[in-house]
Amino acid sequence: MTARPRVVVLDDYEQILRKTDWSKVEARADVKVYTERLRGDALMEAIKDADAIAVVRDRTPFKADLIAKLPRLRAFIFTGGRNTQYDAAAMAKRGIPVANTEMGASKDATMELAWTLILAAAKRLEAYLALVRAGKWRDGKGLPVTLAGERLGIVGLGSIGTRVGQVGKAFGMEVVAWSPHLTEERAQKGGARLVTLEELLSTSKVVSLHLVPSPETRHLINGARLAIMRQDAILVNTARSALIDMAALEKALQAGRPGIAALDVYDDEPLAPGNTLAKLANAVLTPHLGFVNDPVFAKFGPGIVENLLAWLEGNPMPRPVKPE
Repeated sequence: MTARPRVVVLDDYEQILRKTDWSKVEARADVKVYTERLRGDALMEAIKDADAIAVVRDRTPFKADLIAKLPRLRAFIFTGGRNTQYDAAAMAKRGIPVANTEMGASKDATMELAWTLILAAAKRLEAYLALVRAGKWRDGKGLPVTLAGERLGIVGLGSIGTRVGQVGKAFGMEVVAWSPHLTEERAQKGGARLVTLEELLSTSKVVSLHLVPSPETRHLINGARLAIMRQDAILVNTARSALIDMAALEKALQAGRPGIAALDVYDDEPLAPGNTLAKLANAVLTPHLGFVNDPVFAKFGPGIVENLLAWLEGNPMPRPVKPE
């Protein structure tokens, strides 16, 4: 008797994937969905006998050394349009097909979250919410600031960065931009003025990061560049943590330059209890919510099921991802 295929689904922190109808998949395979982060021995125990693995975005890295420990793996699926944390070459070498799902409206959601973080930082929202909940009113530790007339620096003027800049203009801010290959013409088309990275960092009240990580942009915002930022600057990152040297950022915040970091992404997620950043009064932190919304996640469960059904029936998965 042939053993039923084993399907493992990782990183369903939102506990939403099971809201999709999995009955046709479960008629053909054993399915286990994990809603907590797994690492080390716990991860290996969960996936060691998996024939197919599905992950939410790139929450769990699948590098060559881990893939080599999974002799039964025959299909890999991730949700959304991009996963920078799996080894495509290692999958291809093993002949393991990779597929993904549709993404949904993540760009608008990320833009909205960037502005949520900016405003929360500028208006000292977290501190004031805590005061009201504690039955207090004012704390004498600083006032909210006004953004009208200030400079907004966009690092990465793509579709999300352009949206962020448009909102900045609506608030009456001056918008400047930089990216490794940005031209003056493209900057103007995106509603911004091209400046050097050094000028952007040293003069902007708000600096918002919207680049795709690459060897060229890894730790772009390092200790030296943090040191030239304004003491009252707000550094916002809703892209990827690799853009910032996070160890240097902790030291910079403790030294008071920049004034505030407003972050949605981190080197290791979820943040461990007692994380230093979470203890800093000048850090505004959200739990990687940029793409987390109903329209996006409405695509994830059905997309995983669609790919799995095709694979279980011996057909090509409908959304194949080709190795670059």
